[in-house]
Amino acid sequence: MVFSSAVFLLIFLPVFLTVYYLLPFKIKNAWLLLASLVFYAWGEPVYVFLMMGSIAVNYFAGLLLSRFAGHRAAMRALLTVSVAVHVGALFFFKYSDFLISAINGSFGAGLRLMGLALPIGISFYTFQALSYVIDVYRGKVSAQKNLIDFGAYISMFPQLIAGPIVRYSDVAARLRERSFDADRAFCGILRFCVGLGKKVLLANSLGAFWEEISAAGGAPAMTTLIGAVCFSLQIYFDFSGYSDMAIGIGRMLGFEFSENFNYPYMAKSITDFWRRWHISLGSWFREYVYIPLGGSRKGLPRQILNLLIVWALTGIWHGAGWNFLFWGLYFFVLLTIEKICAGRVRLPGAAKRIYTLVAVLVSWIIFATPDIGAAGNMIGNLFGANGFANAGTLYYLRNCSVLLAIGLLFSTNIVRRLLRRLAPGKAKSAVLECAAVLLYALSLIMVINSAYNPFLYFRF
Repeated sequence: MVFSSAVFLLIFLPVFLTVYYLLPFKIKNAWLLLASLVFYAWGEPVYVFLMMGSIAVNYFAGLLLSRFAGHRAAMRALLTVSVAVHVGALFFFKYSDFLISAINGSFGAGLRLMGLALPIGISFYTFQALSYVIDVYRGKVSAQKNLIDFGAYISMFPQLIAGPIVRYSDVAARLRERSFDADRAFCGILRFCVGLGKKVLLANSLGAFWEEISAAGGAPAMTTLIGAVCFSLQIYFDFSGYSDMAIGIGRMLGFEFSENFNYPYMAKSITDFWRRWHISLGSWFREYVYIPLGGSRKGLPRQILNLLIVWALTGIWHGAGWNFLFWGLYFFVLLTIEKICAGRVRLPGAAKRIYTLVAVLVSWIIFATPDIGAAGNMIGNLFGANGFANAGTLYYLRNCSVLLAIGLLFSTNIVRRLLRRLAPGKAKSAVLECAAVLLYALSLIMVINSAYNPFLYFRF
């Protein structure tokens, strides 16, 4: 089940919220846990047992780590086992067929693929679970003794499928006690509707153009550019829209999830871009991989090695394909160049933005194209290898220029800044209420009437 489905919008969410608000607080977490397991089991019921296993393993790992506090060897062994279990499960489901295919291709082994369906959101809830165990090991948080509360944290459906990755320390207090009021609920509803509009009205429409252009192949530079911009906006509105919906539902439930996007296409460097894009993932890798490896504290060569490890893992985390590994290594190269050139090369602000946008456009072509050769051809086309324009270019300019203009506008903070200038009061509230209703209604109409409703991060 995804947020942008009629079942979720018309049945699951209204029923869940109605019961949630009617229940006394002491059993709200139990209802949240039950509803989250139903939400997760909707598409592939068998994998709900994997989710329940993750809850059990982490719950008891936390208790054991707490019990053996001060016994470093025992704690280290427990942490190692817990990490191995989670990374092993992630590798088995996500990368086993990729590894078998690589062995077959390299050695002609003829091994049979396992054909396993990837458990929904396994990359997200695995990282969430690992952060809990590691933080208990470090003494940053106390082990959760209430199994229901802990299960609600791991399986919480708002951010289960695509984040943001929520650390236990960020929600521990609210699992025990949280307040509910009309203003917070309204902010949550508005945020949800904005996210739904991003996903359904913008991402889906832009994605249709990208699929058409990328499938045709051999496009000239301008057509390839239009397609690359469409995909860049699609993945942004798809992913940030889902994060908005997750944050919005979280507020309706009394939680405050961290922001996951901060207008990344306004960045002035690749470093700045990754401080704005998928913030919770970047923060996770920095806290649990980069800094423990030594970060930037052990000289430039070691820092570069640490960046290589982090970005190789970041690429692999995104998917089982060579394009994802190359995508991660591509960003490693750009970030290394920026580290080396920091303070030595000065560019005007406009040049910084253009360099960043071009580099990110190229990265999305690699990300979106499983075949590395095809990705290389498309990048060549982007820079004129197949001419500048043709009749197809004019077709796409006529049919998606307005949509691109709207997408580009809403990928900046211009609209937010204009809204902030409106004085608080009944007029502003009325504008926001009308906007929420309109976005919800238009999105629901499109969900019901359109068969094209992909979600790019659904199986990450």
